[in-house]
Amino acid sequence: MQPLADDLQTRFEGYLRDKGVPLRLHGEYKKWLRYYLDFCQKYRYPPGRNGSLPPFLRKLQEKKQTDEQRKQAVRAITLYYELVKQPLPPNKYSAPSPGTSLKYIQPPKAQTHSFREAPQRPTPAPTAKVGLSHGPVSIPRKPGFSSSPPPIISQQPEVLRKKIESNRGIGISWKAEYSRLANEIKVRHYSPKTLKTYQGWVRKFQVFLQNKSPENLSSQEVKEFLTFLAVRRKVSATTQNQAFNSLLFFYRHVLNKEFGKIDGVVRAKRKPYLPVVLSRKEIDQVLKYLEPPFDLVVKLLYGCGLRLFECLRLRVHCLNIDAGILTVHDGKGQKDRTVPLPERIISELERHLESLKDLHQQDLERKYAGVFLVNALEQKYKNAAREFIWQWVFPAKLLTVENKTGELRRYHLHETLVQKAIKQAVGRARITKRATAHTFRHSFASHLLQANYDIRTIQELLGHSDVRTTMVYTHTVKSVTVKEAKSPLDF
Repeated sequence: MQPLADDLQTRFEGYLRDKGVPLRLHGEYKKWLRYYLDFCQKYRYPPGRNGSLPPFLRKLQEKKQTDEQRKQAVRAITLYYELVKQPLPPNKYSAPSPGTSLKYIQPPKAQTHSFREAPQRPTPAPTAKVGLSHGPVSIPRKPGFSSSPPPIISQQPEVLRKKIESNRGIGISWKAEYSRLANEIKVRHYSPKTLKTYQGWVRKFQVFLQNKSPENLSSQEVKEFLTFLAVRRKVSATTQNQAFNSLLFFYRHVLNKEFGKIDGVVRAKRKPYLPVVLSRKEIDQVLKYLEPPFDLVVKLLYGCGLRLFECLRLRVHCLNIDAGILTVHDGKGQKDRTVPLPERIISELERHLESLKDLHQQDLERKYAGVFLVNALEQKYKNAAREFIWQWVFPAKLLTVENKTGELRRYHLHETLVQKAIKQAVGRARITKRATAHTFRHSFASHLLQANYDIRTIQELLGHSDVRTTMVYTHTVKSVTVKEAKSPLDF
């Protein structure tokens, strides 16, 4: 993060004193200004415009900043706006001598970006430019609002006119488009993670275009954005394809436009990925350093080949201990499947279910509203949320207060808690592999294949739609095929 230039820091501190900001808060205000200017440089926002403040606040919210911290940031940035809109009088806030530009440390030329600038206005005396981390930029004046004269711009009027015409429509809100995107995702019953991913790429696309009107979008903007990701950001092929698919859905189902043929942009070809596989000895070492209920979670991940979200969303009725069967409802792609339960953990599962009964009884005595149910299931079955068969197999430790009703409900164990526990256990076991929660699913398939199980059987247990997806595990086990060519008459 670049530091504030000495000249700007001096002016900003003086302005804070004039506005009556306590001296003890000056450091915090300067910190928020540095964060804001760094954000504007990274995401190509014009730093002197109010339109860049809401995205900055969303970024702070994503970074888990508190409400008080965000309010303090708004106050600091607002004071900065007031400061840069004022002309720079001589000897004010220990200002530099006439003719000196007020600048930040300039980044390399390849990283500078130009933004829309206001038309030139005649001024009898020169005014110092307010330099930001992008280089000197001006503060455009909105029609209908009075403001002090902007800094002098060293460009010809014809150049400014072309820039203004090329940037017409910038600053349009995309709120309606985001709402339609959420509706299109939900009507197709895509997962919430898909919605979050698509919204994330559309938001980055919006920032790249500087809030250009969605009505004026074409395939050319997509080409420029994908080129930017590949050349400037150097993203992987998987990330580039994810961005392409997100924007394709956005254009086709939200904007009702087709990409057509995008010349010059080739879909990135994903390299074959070989999954990480742990040996049985390594898995036992990891389990040794896991505490309940995380050890039971990992045993189901490896013993049944489950994805992490499939395991954590298990409810009591999914376990058929008498038949030794586990049913996975609404797995990836909204598909159901059954897998055999490992016999070695049957007794452990029974003890775990007994503890769940005690917890459920305590929740009922506290008159909680029940667990969270999917879709409109609670409207169809009024008492289902409080019934034991619908309780989570791996419940969260604390009850959750529902925002709308204020009722106490229980959610399942959060994914991040399991991931952190596995990472710590892998580190303590001194495993020299990049093992995650999904590694146990890879190990499940590889060990079955190593035991000469049919690949079609493994495909069904994993819930793969195409056997070619399962075929990748043939590269994770040692081949026992005879390579030497020989006639069967000689067998």
